[in-house]
Amino acid sequence: MHINKGEDKMLCALIMAGGKGTRFWPLSTEKKPKQFLNLIGEETMIQTTVNRIIPIIPIERVFVCTAAIYVDLVKEQLPEIPDRNIIVEPQGRNTAPCIALSALVIKKYYKNANMVVLPADHLIRNEEKFREIIEISNEYLKENKKAIVTLGMKPDRPEIGYGYIKYGNEGLKIRGNSVIKVEKFVEKPNLETAKTYLENGSYLWNGGMFLWNIENILNEIKTYLPNTYEAIKGIEDVKEEELQILINNEYGKTDSISIDYGILEKSNEIYVVPSEIGWDDVGSWEAIERYRERDTMGNIHVGNINSIDSQDNLVIASNQKVIIDGLSGIYVIENNGQIIIGNKENVSNIKKLKSIV
Repeated sequence: MHINKGEDKMLCALIMAGGKGTRFWPLSTEKKPKQFLNLIGEETMIQTTVNRIIPIIPIERVFVCTAAIYVDLVKEQLPEIPDRNIIVEPQGRNTAPCIALSALVIKKYYKNANMVVLPADHLIRNEEKFREIIEISNEYLKENKKAIVTLGMKPDRPEIGYGYIKYGNEGLKIRGNSVIKVEKFVEKPNLETAKTYLENGSYLWNGGMFLWNIENILNEIKTYLPNTYEAIKGIEDVKEEELQILINNEYGKTDSISIDYGILEKSNEIYVVPSEIGWDDVGSWEAIERYRERDTMGNIHVGNINSIDSQDNLVIASNQKVIIDGLSGIYVIENNGQIIIGNKENVSNIKKLKSIV
């Protein structure tokens, strides 16, 4: 097994791509969830995520953690990624075990590297600024190896679908970007609370993007999630050809818990970089409406659509041609011949229909 020289200066990326994307049913299915769909642009979400990061992290240092049923999709959509960089979870166990597993695997190749963790299915419109923040965060970690750095997005609306980060007084400046000590993480609020966070000005959206030194995050996991660490620590010593066997046998013994609950709410060295990068987690059909281009009648059409005297509609077709005549304010979602039609005001409730189909 080859360990790169100078790996302490290297930055690796972990892209978490195991989610099932149920909010975008029927377009997103368990066989092909949203990270493998082109919901916003021509590229799929995971392709956009990788292409966003490879100008500063080469593909050989980009790792993807996913479920076994999605490995072929990863290889199809990311043909340049090395097979060894596809980390396969035998079952979904939440983000803490996913990160522990991935850190141990990455450590086999890049022993003292820093690591950025990214969701596979988010939108970032200002990609250049995003890369600058990743680079300055990596610089900060080189001097502060026990720090955990997260990106926090300045809220522009009282959003109840995101967790928030409360930060303290102004911190260190690196190339004009602040690195500030985090006071606390707070869970998704109700609307009134979200409004107070917006007015307060010291709360940021938690986008689930983190940077840390691999040794440090493994020490944190060993301290706060010892059961998880003990279950899979054998990854460090196992031969590469036996790696997946060990993972398959031991991964189910880990604690099913998020990295936020398991580590971030307990660790003392958490820092945030306020990041105005045009971020959205694309977690709802309303997000598609925010970012997809509309025609002159206010319609959003994806696929083979004909629209006659119709306005303010959301129509997405994967396989069939759809014709809309004289309708307004509706959604139509077609995937593999399955068609859901409804009042656009109710599009956020679409996944509830899955149980009656």
